[in-house]
Amino acid sequence: MTTPPLVSPFGGQPPPPQQQQQQAQAARDVNTASLCRIGQETVQDIVLRTMEIFQLLRNMQLPNGVTYHPQTHQDRLGKLQEHLRMLSVLFRKLRLVYDKCNENCAGLDSIPPEQLIPFVEDDSSKHEDRSAGQSRSTAEERREILEVNKKLKQKNQQLKQIMDQLRNLIWEINSMLAVRS
Repeated sequence: MTTPPLVSPFGGQPPPPQQQQQQAQAARDVNTASLCRIGQETVQDIVLRTMEIFQLLRNMQLPNGVTYHPQTHQDRLGKLQEHLRMLSVLFRKLRLVYDKCNENCAGLDSIPPEQLIPFVEDDSSKHEDRSAGQSRSTAEERREILEVNKKLKQKNQQLKQIMDQLRNLIWEINSMLAVRS
């Protein structure tokens, strides 16, 4: 069984040149988020290659009176040069991605980071429309809550002392009963 041939929306003829240009432009315009992902992968590749270069350098022996094998040295040197060449290619790729991202983001309005980060102590920006009476009652409620929490901590401390005293008393009673028996 064969599949029917695909029919172009233009009646089997190639799309008009204007649509071909739009498709080519869309292929050239890559999403900035995708570019950032590509850049991240490129940085990971750079780190990996750099680690491999250091591994090769660590495994190379210095000619300090040890038997010297020119063929092994040439192989390692070739690998090292290949890694360095690939590293320079990756850096060029990263530069292209960086430039393209900057080009795509050039038209965006830069917003200071201080405006993007909500601060905890900045309650006034959220509740500017409240009246002064409401803010006073809120402040009073907070003060009351703090006082109650302080009293609660004091009571908890007193209960802890009482429990420690009871534990010591029970321990003394048990030790006295153990001595008598």
